[in-house]
Amino acid sequence: MNIFAPISSIMTDHKHLVTVDPEESLSKVKEIFEGHKFHHIPVVHFREIVGIISRTDFEHFMGGASHFEEDKYVNQLRLDRAKASDIMVKRLGKVSSDDRINVALEVFMVNRFHALPVVDDGELVGMLTPYDIMLALSKQVPADSSLVYEQKD
Repeated sequence: MNIFAPISSIMTDHKHLVTVDPEESLSKVKEIFEGHKFHHIPVVHFREIVGIISRTDFEHFMGGASHFEEDKYVNQLRLDRAKASDIMVKRLGKVSSDDRINVALEVFMVNRFHALPVVDDGELVGMLTPYDIMLALSKQVPADSSLVYEQKD
């Protein structure tokens, strides 16, 4: 992987992102996290990113939920009433699709972000995570099969 290549060469394109509106209920956010393996949901208003919700942010919110079966209704009501804007992080690092990968690496390291919105002309065009960088690196160097572990179900 060339660290001076543009971010667009390794980012997740906006066509493959699942986003929510700031007014979307947390019930929808829960549905998205349960149905996908990713860890961040961009919060977008008219293609402009206004925040991001991490799986950790959502789990922190859910930490206040009751774990008793008889409180299921109350928990669901809480999810239905809360909005994405209530738990989204508004302080975002952003990069553009033509920024170089080394720029993103520095933003990740300095700010300890785990996801970077890729924004061109004010619109969300993709997302970049450290996993995207690791994936690009792994394609460059074949893994030693003795180090690869099978995931148990």
